[in-house]
Amino acid sequence: MRWQYKENHSFEKRKAEAEKMRRKYPDRIPVIVEKSPKARFADLEKSKFLVPSDLTVGQFYFLVRKRIQLRPEEALFFFVNNVIPPSSATMGSLYEEHHDEDGFLYIAVSDESVYGTM
Repeated sequence: MRWQYKENHSFEKRKAEAEKMRRKYPDRIPVIVEKSPKARFADLEKSKFLVPSDLTVGQFYFLVRKRIQLRPEEALFFFVNNVIPPSSATMGSLYEEHHDEDGFLYIAVSDESVYGTM
C-alpha cells in the first residue's frame, strides 16, 4: 500500500517527529491510520494518533470505528504489514514488532477482510 503520510512527509521529518513524540510521551505509540484505496467509507479526519502502549488493538479498533461512523452491520478490518493483528494484542507489542524505520506504526483500515492489492 502507498502511504499518503509517507508521500507527503520526508523520511527525516517523520523520523524526527516520531522520536520527539516518543521522548515527550514514552508510554505512548505514534500511529498512522489510513484507509485502503478500495475501502468504501469516508476518509478519516486525521490519520495520526498517539495512543497508550497498553491499549489493546480491540480498544483502538473501537476508537477508529467511531471516528469513521460505520453502521453496526458494517465490518472494519485493520492490517499491519498485510496481516490482521489479534484484537487482544497491545498497541505496544504491535509497535515493537511492526513499527516502520521512521518510528511510526502504520495501520491500514478496510471494509473487506482481504488485503490483496490495496
